[in-house]
Amino acid sequence: MNPFQSLVGRLLVAMPGIGDPRFEHAVILVCVHEPEHAMGLRLDQPTPAVDLKSVLSKLDIPAPDSAIGRPVMAGGPVDRERGFVLHTDDWMSADASLPFAEGLAMTATKDALLAMTDAVAGPRRSVLHLGYAGWGEGQLEEELGDNVWLTADPDLDVIFDRDHDTKWSRALKGLGVDAAWLSSQSGRA
Repeated sequence: MNPFQSLVGRLLVAMPGIGDPRFEHAVILVCVHEPEHAMGLRLDQPTPAVDLKSVLSKLDIPAPDSAIGRPVMAGGPVDRERGFVLHTDDWMSADASLPFAEGLAMTATKDALLAMTDAVAGPRRSVLHLGYAGWGEGQLEEELGDNVWLTADPDLDVIFDRDHDTKWSRALKGLGVDAAWLSSQSGRA
């Protein structure tokens, strides 16, 4: 049996035919991966008709014009009302930020939302995610064994840029894989 290998900070790139329509062409950043569970944020699915300004307004937080049209991502199907700010680690909340990979952190507090709108004191790059993708004990490892995910090194542009339609193909390209080469059939050799 292989010893546990954490995938924290790695990208999960869905294979065609993953078998779960919620994750077709998904790119997920793994934020927590322990033997008991794993948690990640989907990077390529903006929440329809929701922008950062609307979320801030709903929380009675003053929103600058720069928040208008700024996408809010559907982080995954679990706990979709809960917000997670994924950001560079040049801004941190001493009590609330979770640094999890080189240069990356996650914070789930209102001060992180305020920091997102502060061009001077806030993080260099940030994005709000509603919900997350979660796996129970051994579930992610089983899915990896069934070849439904490829793993890739993190890429800050794939993580933070707004070109959501190409994130999946760019993550594959970073692995040297052309999406056109992939089959929707999975299995083990």
